[in-house]
Amino acid sequence: MKLQAKVRDLTGSKVKNLRKEGQLPAVVYGKGIENMNLTLDIKKFTRTFKEAGENTVIDLAIDNNGKEESKNILIHKVSFDPISGAIIHTDLYEVNMKEKVEANVPLLFEGESAAVKTENGVLVKNFHEVEVSALPKDLPHDIKVDLGILATFDDVIKASDIKVPEGVTLEMSDDEVIASVTPPRSDEELEALTEETAPVDVSSVKTESEEKKEKEETAEKE
Repeated sequence: MKLQAKVRDLTGSKVKNLRKEGQLPAVVYGKGIENMNLTLDIKKFTRTFKEAGENTVIDLAIDNNGKEESKNILIHKVSFDPISGAIIHTDLYEVNMKEKVEANVPLLFEGESAAVKTENGVLVKNFHEVEVSALPKDLPHDIKVDLGILATFDDVIKASDIKVPEGVTLEMSDDEVIASVTPPRSDEELEALTEETAPVDVSSVKTESEEKKEKEETAEKE
């Protein structure tokens, strides 16, 4: 997977003009290298990010004032505009292909739980991604989790049940519960829950100002 970039001289508030031109401000950094300010094509970066996520190595081709250099990078952090949701900046991390890195990998839940299908249980996912360590070339795009393990309400899927590719280490305790199934609520529990969330009649509730006004009116009459 490849991505084009150009060295960026503009910094600070001036980068807003770049976004108006369809360019995305970025910075690439890594162990033992000097930070480099870049610009990327927003549309191309968005497509690449959707496909690669944060755990796929990308070949970054940088136009450095007419000289091209290549770096192996991971998309480390993406910043979004809080109002529009548009991507406004990204951090890129250069990796050494011979050194292990840590990355968060999404879990892909597959199959069907008998406890959910036949017993009307509720599937509980405690994790949607897990941290792994591996050489950059071995980082998986996702890790599959078989829900078929959850046949009864007593069954749980632990970290030790997850099968990771060769060369990949799961950075969490084997006893961590990834997913489980809880029994459906009983009629009594649903009734109690309904009572707890029933609307309160506030028509007879007086505010502090109303009570104060009544006291003042009573005092005046006396």
